[in-house]
Amino acid sequence: MFRQMRRIRQLLSQEDTAAVMERCTNGVLACLGDGDYPYAVPLSYVYFDGKIYFHSARAGHKIDAIMKNSKVSFAVVDEDTIVGEEFTTYFRSAVAFGRARVAEGDERLAAFGALVEKYSGNLPEQARAKAVAECEKAHLVAIDVEHLTGKEAVEYVKAKGK
Repeated sequence: MFRQMRRIRQLLSQEDTAAVMERCTNGVLACLGDGDYPYAVPLSYVYFDGKIYFHSARAGHKIDAIMKNSKVSFAVVDEDTIVGEEFTTYFRSAVAFGRARVAEGDERLAAFGALVEKYSGNLPEQARAKAVAECEKAHLVAIDVEHLTGKEAVEYVKAKGK
């Protein structure tokens, strides 16, 4: 169902791809928006237990699109270094395909805790606990990942001796 990557030498291992997903702090969610136009929106997220989680207002373009059609993709760029003299960029990225849904119950609390920890881990535990307790004001959306691939610049592949 999902296409194979054309430049297979540049394919990251699943382990390296998961590391990219864990390392990045923002990505772009793509879904089917109003009038069947593609709708892509950058957002902060956490990759937790093999799923992508992010918070959302309870009303708006993003959540309306997800409720209309749960099929989404999500892209992150881990590295993007311009190398002008070579007319290229040295990059590392990942793309996920899956179905988005509103997380509920224990899953929601655990994932919201992971999201708060990722972005506010330097705050005292009491402040983080308060943020989790107040999470009822927003939806927490989960993407159940069905397909995940990572790719890196051929220069990185060559540097590894592959």
